[in-house]
Amino acid sequence: MSNVVERMRRGERIGHDDPDYPQLWMEFEKTRALVAELNASHHTPDEQRSLLERIWGQELDESVRMFPPFYTAFGKMTKVGKGVFINFGCTFLDQGGITIGDGVFIAPDVKILTEGHPEEPSRRHTLLTKPVKIGNRVWIGAGATILPGVTIGENAIVAAGAVVSRDVEPDTIVGGVPARVLRKIRRDEDINE
Repeated sequence: MSNVVERMRRGERIGHDDPDYPQLWMEFEKTRALVAELNASHHTPDEQRSLLERIWGQELDESVRMFPPFYTAFGKMTKVGKGVFINFGCTFLDQGGITIGDGVFIAPDVKILTEGHPEEPSRRHTLLTKPVKIGNRVWIGAGATILPGVTIGENAIVAAGAVVSRDVEPDTIVGGVPARVLRKIRRDEDINE
């Protein structure tokens, strides 16, 4: 792993004036090439997982599955658990850090964003980042957008098309723009009573 990636994983920001900034751009270019290869043709599950391991900089469990195309500019700040399924057309902007727990289902066209910019026009070239954490067994519906700094609790469901700007409690269904609580999830033991 390169020095710039290690620095970012420790929480450091690499600005335009940082001596390691050219190395950061080299990492972007490596990732873009890997993403292009992933999206260019059919790959066996093992070949696909190998490409994802290089994009994300981690060893993946064989239970991780994805249907490309997939988009990311950096990739090295994404951590993926076991039994994760990512459907077509998802985009991860991960410089702030994305953690995806075990057994997570991510539907088509989901966007997970950890990056933004300040309001002030004179500072808009500055990158602001906040991590996104997705708990175990979360289901994110088609076309949903998860914004920087959001934590989604275990077993939660994000409805299709939702824009999630605040934390989601475990065992909760949210939907809408901006997302709001729709209801708590009924457990099997609750249904059988």
